[in-house]
Amino acid sequence: MIGIGSKFKRFGYRRIHTMLKRDGYQINHKRVYRLYKTAGLELKKKTKRKRYEKRGTPERNVFEPNYRWSMDFVSDSTRSGKRFRVFTLIDEVTRECLALEVDTSITGVRVTSFLNKVALFKGLPNEILTDNGPEFTSNALNEWVYDKNIQHIFIDPGCPAQNGFIESFNGKFRDECLNQHLFRNVLEAREIISKWKDDYNFIRPHSSLNNLTPSEYAQTLQDTNIAVGT
Repeated sequence: MIGIGSKFKRFGYRRIHTMLKRDGYQINHKRVYRLYKTAGLELKKKTKRKRYEKRGTPERNVFEPNYRWSMDFVSDSTRSGKRFRVFTLIDEVTRECLALEVDTSITGVRVTSFLNKVALFKGLPNEILTDNGPEFTSNALNEWVYDKNIQHIFIDPGCPAQNGFIESFNGKFRDECLNQHLFRNVLEAREIISKWKDDYNFIRPHSSLNNLTPSEYAQTLQDTNIAVGT
């Protein structure tokens, strides 16, 4: 348990309990909690944020994998203070992280190249959801969605909660990865972030996915669709 807690410092005792069960350990969650507190792994509580009052564009529910991709940017810096950006991309249904691209500068043209790379193994989505940042309102992305016949949905300016899935992902990414490391340079940041992406998709259980990983949940949906089709 301490090994899991040391590797994944922002995991609570419930997620650690789930991972222990997945590894074949039969242990009561209350005992996990006691050991968790004794080992000093308890998370510091975050300050409560003011609740967001929904307005503007209504929330639209999606149930099919690869139907809508949500994307955004997260910023951080190296030890020397050099700033870099991370392009984040997820599937809203499976919660899979489709891309975490790191660089000091990312243009709209680069965004389209990232999307094309993901489409090679995932196929194209029906919709993409973004804020109104310059990379997402660029001519390059406008042409890309037009050529691919994809609907581009923009959230209202100043309303990030309308893109709740990517905002939630970005919070986990910052809390569990960016805040846990002091990157020596951008190259090291790419390596560590790429490893975190694999852990997120294939190791980290999600309570919203019945404690499955995103890859397991995606496979479950695929198997279900195949069974229905047969």
